[in-house]
Amino acid sequence: MIDLRSDTVTRPCQAMREVMAQAEVGDDVFGDDPTIKRLEQKTAEMAGHEAGLFMPSGTQSNLVGLLAHCQRGDEYIVGQQAHTYKYEAGGAAVLGSIQPQPIEFEANGTLDLKKVEAAIKPDDCHFARSRLLALENTVGGKVLPLKYLLEARQFTLQHDLILHLDGARAFNAAVALDVPLREITAHFDSVSLCLSKGLGAPVGSLLCGSEPFIKEAHKWRKMVGGGMRQAGILAAAGLYAIEHNVQRLKQDHDNAFWLAQQLRAIPEIMANDDSLRQETNMVFVTLPEKIATSLCDKLKEQGILIVQSNPLRIVVHKDVDKNDLLRFVIAIKKEVMS
Repeated sequence: MIDLRSDTVTRPCQAMREVMAQAEVGDDVFGDDPTIKRLEQKTAEMAGHEAGLFMPSGTQSNLVGLLAHCQRGDEYIVGQQAHTYKYEAGGAAVLGSIQPQPIEFEANGTLDLKKVEAAIKPDDCHFARSRLLALENTVGGKVLPLKYLLEARQFTLQHDLILHLDGARAFNAAVALDVPLREITAHFDSVSLCLSKGLGAPVGSLLCGSEPFIKEAHKWRKMVGGGMRQAGILAAAGLYAIEHNVQRLKQDHDNAFWLAQQLRAIPEIMANDDSLRQETNMVFVTLPEKIATSLCDKLKEQGILIVQSNPLRIVVHKDVDKNDLLRFVIAIKKEVMS
């Protein structure tokens, strides 16, 4: 099957499986798994932070970050369509009693800092305390500008806010901008980095920040069930991913650009918006309604998996090549022309 649903569907390659099988392990709850320690240290250094904490998922990493930063009754300001608000089951509110204050993303994936400022609550007993600003990078495949990240850092310092990044695809952003990861992530008080998307690890995310923050986060990870034992097997996959699969993300970006160009040439289809530059590994396709409703089932019959939506989100990843994307284009052409 050609799986275009997400870059979370990537599978570990044989070389990654071999390092997993050979990984040196220990009990991480006791803090003696050497492979996990290496992964945490190396990722934190790449991100420009003092320490890291390995977790099963990005959802847990973001949740633990918010729990470690905020108290009950605090508020975090976040994008209306952000993963930390919309797609993580309301964990911050349910488990942390942290109130979300969502605002709409701008077209380029940023949050307008003037709108953020307007959302900050007065120091008044009637309101939750505005405590944290959460950004996301990338947003729908769009990369936050470096200048904006610096402005957001200065803004949060001026308004006494913590700055957290859901960096699930921050490696994609770094490759797209051709900068070291730390040029994106060092602006933040904390950052969540995913290993199981385009980097190809089977599981895992890292929460990075200062040593005191990670010490506090360690307690919250335990509380929400994230303590793992001989998880160096998983950390070995993460180490392989950050050592071998970061720069190859450019191939995914290039393939996504090629796909968008092919789709733009098909009558009745609009791939992305011509005003937007193809930046990373996602292509959004607006389809005629007559084919959108049944396209998922029809493509599945041809060995192609998508998520039913319109616009349709196509995610390019390491387990998809140009031949696979050509098959998808041909299938789309067939449906449009029929």
